Amino acid sequence: MSSTQFNAGENHGQTQKKTEEWIDSAKGTAQSAHDKTCDALGRTQEQAHRSQEESAGFLQQTGEKVANMAQGAVDGVKNTLGMGEKK
Repeated sequence: MSSTQFNAGENHGQTQKKTEEWIDSAKGTAQSAHDKTCDALGRTQEQAHRSQEESAGFLQQTGEKVANMAQGAVDGVKNTLGMGEKK
């Protein structure tokens, strides 16, 4: 075997090894990105759930306040007209 053939074979082996290293590195980077994306998605879903619960509670409280205000207005009109409990 000539030295040119030997060098070509050696270069091919080194190139193949380097390519495999790059592939492994790319796989590791892709896995890391996947893990970070999954973590971010989980946090986003948790925050959305908390926000939904907070919104529901706020809307319920607001609805109760509006109903109480409306009842107070009705009672006020009844009392003004002499139809209420306070005669």
